[in-house]
Amino acid sequence: MSSLVTVRTAHVRLSLGEVHLATAGHGLCLSVLGAERARGQLEAWIERHEPGARLVRSSEGLEEASEQLEAYGQGALKHFDLGLDLRGTPFQLRVWQALREIPYGELRTYGQLAASLGRPGASRAVGGANGKNPIPLIVPCHRVVASDGIGGFTGGLAWKERLLAHEGIVL
Repeated sequence: MSSLVTVRTAHVRLSLGEVHLATAGHGLCLSVLGAERARGQLEAWIERHEPGARLVRSSEGLEEASEQLEAYGQGALKHFDLGLDLRGTPFQLRVWQALREIPYGELRTYGQLAASLGRPGASRAVGGANGKNPIPLIVPCHRVVASDGIGGFTGGLAWKERLLAHEGIVL
């Protein structure tokens, strides 16, 4: 990777909380739920995927993501339609694509998601890929729960509960 890469970052304040966004110029590459974790996750993403990249606070390239997040927060958007720059293993990419197919207001279990990928019994692997989703909320990993309860969430359980309640899901 080149030090010529610029990673732009901006944030959106929703009634649900603050969402930090980032792009390396090829679509949305990262969303972080909550200000307290944003810097650390952004630095980790850069070190892993674009070492030496220059970090700039700028909404350039993030306008559409910001607008769609605001519409989601207001209850006016049910499905995100954004260019994404997802970087992961082939299995992770398959899981993240399957997450994008879960409709607003619906839940799946890790086992159901694994079965939909033709990998019944791989619920732990699906959970691991789910936990590495770099674009939570927009790639809706919050819509996946454990068969015996809410399960985990990299954004924290309070965020998961707020997002599910926002979509009308009561556990």
